[in-house]
Amino acid sequence: MQLNQIEDTATARTALVVVAHPRPDSLTAHIARLTASRLTAAGYRIDLLDLHAEDFDPRMTVADLPDWGNRDKAYSAEVESHMRRILAADLIVAVFPVYWVQVPAMLKGWIDRVWNYGFAYGRSKPRLAGKRALWLGLAGAADDDDVVDIMRQSLSAQLDDGLAYYCGLTQSSVGLLPGAEEKQQRLDAEGNLLFDDALAGAERAAHYTALENRAMGIVDDFLAQDRIPA
Repeated sequence: MQLNQIEDTATARTALVVVAHPRPDSLTAHIARLTASRLTAAGYRIDLLDLHAEDFDPRMTVADLPDWGNRDKAYSAEVESHMRRILAADLIVAVFPVYWVQVPAMLKGWIDRVWNYGFAYGRSKPRLAGKRALWLGLAGAADDDDVVDIMRQSLSAQLDDGLAYYCGLTQSSVGLLPGAEEKQQRLDAEGNLLFDDALAGAERAAHYTALENRAMGIVDDFLAQDRIPA
């Protein structure tokens, strides 16, 4: 199928929720499920894309770049199926663990392969113009660790300033959720990694309830911006 044959099958208020974690019992997957429920309550139809469960291959192949100069080239069948899911979505919400202050390789590979030249960017009128994206990253660093600001800036530079700029997205926001580990982590002035005692009992429950509330607050704030008159 040629790229110019991919129809925009978007239905009103469709959210593509992308999960990039290998374990379905992870905190990342849990936050993704809560996010999907929140979006459903807000009136969105959910297309849940679990990259690991669907065995997505994050490696760029020759089939994904058959003719760089041809913006209307045919891509691999796997990539074109993901392109159709993006076109059908009004907003994209990705939920992922932060690795080395960046998105994990699985999510980066999805962006590299699917948000490809000729589809997501490189056209006089971007195909994804008008769409909105929220990037929810879970980090093990403690809330008061200086690296949290570095993570936020790094993710925003890649996703909000880079990807959204080239693809013509109407809105792109990074929501960072530090404190995802049971043992809070931080670095001291000498670069030594320090761990707090593991959370347990009521303290642990309260910590993760607060994290869930923060996550849903980010989702609610993102959705509220769509309802503000221009």
